[in-house]
Amino acid sequence: MKTEDGEALPPLTRERAERELETAGKMNPGGWVAHSKFCALACEKIAEKIPHLDAGTAYVLGLMHDVGRREGVFQEKHLLDGYRYCSRFGWTQAARICITHAFMIPDVTAGVGRLDVPAEDVAFLKRYLESVEYDDYDRLVQLCDGLALPGGFCFLETRILDVALRYGVPACSLARWRRLFEIKARFEEIIGGSLYDLLPGAKLPL
Repeated sequence: MKTEDGEALPPLTRERAERELETAGKMNPGGWVAHSKFCALACEKIAEKIPHLDAGTAYVLGLMHDVGRREGVFQEKHLLDGYRYCSRFGWTQAARICITHAFMIPDVTAGVGRLDVPAEDVAFLKRYLESVEYDDYDRLVQLCDGLALPGGFCFLETRILDVALRYGVPACSLARWRRLFEIKARFEEIIGGSLYDLLPGAKLPL
């Protein structure tokens, strides 16, 4: 893919994704950086056991899912910031994940954070979610976002409580939780075992 000036856009390699996260972390330091690293490792470890997924791609997408936080401390605004940043470089799959990771229910009203964006951006998110058909990379990052804390891998229940304590429990919460456990069960059926066996140190306590 090239720019309008004919220059080649940089591919989103593992090394480039790691540099992008490092730069983003310097721009907006916080626990989200370590969380993203553990999310990426969880994506990689699980994808290694799923024949139709590429572990390297899964790692990169997990690493980049919150890259929009580079712009500062916001709630759902980071989804669009990440989407737009990745889109500038032609990283369409990563751009997509920046949005879809937060909506395991593909409905703009089914997020947990405040929609701290203008009305036209809410309308864009609505159209985008209505048009996208989730694949297993979307589902994997949604799941692994729920298996990673800044301090390491965790059980889904731990992450659910972590998010609820910070954002509250909106009306969509039960549907979101059910969907996460459905995704977990589907991947576990594919690999024939517990995902937690692939994630060293996963534990319930916060």
